[in-house]
Amino acid sequence: MTTLFAAIILIGIIVFIHELGHYLAARSIGVKVERFSVGFPPRLMTFTSIPNGWEFRLFFYKKNNEGKYLWTTIKKSKITISGRKGTGTEYCLAIIPFGGYVKVAGIIDESMDVKYENKPYELMSKPKWKQIWFQSAGVIMNLVLAFVIFTGLSNYSGKIIPSDEPIINEIIPDFPAYKYGLQIGDRIQSVNGKNITSWGDLTNEIHQRPNQDLDLIILRNEKSLNISLTSISQINPSTGDSIGIIGMRPKYESFPVSMIESMNMGFGATIRGFGMAILTIKMLTSGQASMKELGGPIMIAQLAGQSAKAGWIPFLTLMALISCNIAFINILPIPGLDGGHIFMTLIEGIIRRPLTIKMRLAIQQVGMLLILMLMITVIVNDIGRLFGN
Repeated sequence: MTTLFAAIILIGIIVFIHELGHYLAARSIGVKVERFSVGFPPRLMTFTSIPNGWEFRLFFYKKNNEGKYLWTTIKKSKITISGRKGTGTEYCLAIIPFGGYVKVAGIIDESMDVKYENKPYELMSKPKWKQIWFQSAGVIMNLVLAFVIFTGLSNYSGKIIPSDEPIINEIIPDFPAYKYGLQIGDRIQSVNGKNITSWGDLTNEIHQRPNQDLDLIILRNEKSLNISLTSISQINPSTGDSIGIIGMRPKYESFPVSMIESMNMGFGATIRGFGMAILTIKMLTSGQASMKELGGPIMIAQLAGQSAKAGWIPFLTLMALISCNIAFINILPIPGLDGGHIFMTLIEGIIRRPLTIKMRLAIQQVGMLLILMLMITVIVNDIGRLFGN
């Protein structure tokens, strides 16, 4: 249950913030928001903004006159607020918690609407820059969420500075250091005959030897010991190069930071999180990584559960990183995603005429097919991991 609740909270917050960006952007440019849904249909309850108040609806199965059970309104009531204009927006809480959407007037999108009337409150009647502002607002809000989380964590944890002494303070289970018997408190004196005087010397010697045999001389309880092991290879997120690691960490010290420093650290962490998503695409296209390594909702749920059990700092860190990934994926110029909408809007601006509805729908259908193929791929990968294959 922890995994399920953690996944709902993590994905729910990220999607809510993304759609809130579209909602606020639409309101800021005078576009009518027809529906703001948290979750995917069927609807569970709705609050609709109407003149002089709100209309509330509760949905569930109900038998119709023919004796068939249909998902429909089972309760309807009105909250009166005299003088309220009402926007007509339906605020919806839906059954499936892993998603959400904002539906605005006058948009030809993945919902396959086929007409608009060029009313002043419709998106397609707005200038191109306003359309792009609406289309990019979800991505911007995801990056803002990541920035706020990273800034808050930086302010709480302070500046983390590793000790430069070549002394092991933590060993990662199932990595070479763990498997070959290194222990916390061991001081590394040499690697393959190279004297080690600092943690920087140690990482430099190991990083340049991925998947290679290493001969270590360590000092343990004032006794020198020889340990031979083999490093493994890992991708350096900063460069994309393969580096050697054996799975150990130095001692870290925390120093308090000001809010300005926290914001700078939060901005840097957000940029790195976004950069990791770019690196993933680079690795996939270069063959350094396989499509089989991509994860979907099941993998995200598993990571959410694991991080939630580890504490709120790992959980929030994961949320910020996934928010960066969602921002990157959505800005890609793929029809059906925000980046696809932006791309088509830019094309219309360049050719100085709108694309035909038929062409827009055809492009959207291709985009939806690509997205569906990607979803099938990651779900198959998730199921394979789930059953240990």
